[in-house]
Amino acid sequence: MIEFILNGQPVRVTEVPEDAPLLWVVREHLKLSGTKFGCGLGLCGACTVHINGEAARSCITPLSVVARQSVTTIEGLDPQHAHPLQRAWIAEQVPQCGYCQSGQIMQAAALLKKVPKPSDAQIVEAMDGNLCRCGTYQRIKIAIHRAAKEAA
Repeated sequence: MIEFILNGQPVRVTEVPEDAPLLWVVREHLKLSGTKFGCGLGLCGACTVHINGEAARSCITPLSVVARQSVTTIEGLDPQHAHPLQRAWIAEQVPQCGYCQSGQIMQAAALLKKVPKPSDAQIVEAMDGNLCRCGTYQRIKIAIHRAAKEAA
């Protein structure tokens, strides 16, 4: 049994191996489908969540790692879907297929928490491990700048 905080609420996971990837626990056992499976190797960023406020790849994070920790998924970033990044993503029309967007937003949120007004170079560096098959990288960068400005 593993207990942790998920999106501000305590959860207890039983009957799941401690080495099960957090991604599958969140999606299959806790029924939150916003976090996506992309590569299963932690290379694409589609599965990005926050563990204690830090961006982490949930597809390669064993459930045991989050015991007594705080995990935030895209569903918990802002329950009203009104986080500055979520608003900026819509305003800048970032998504095309949308598959990578939850991971992109979670990675960007971790960046803005550390660097409230990032430069282009800081954005590129922070977002480097998050892949977008549709190639909306320029829109992502613009949306991050917009969210930073709005949050200031």
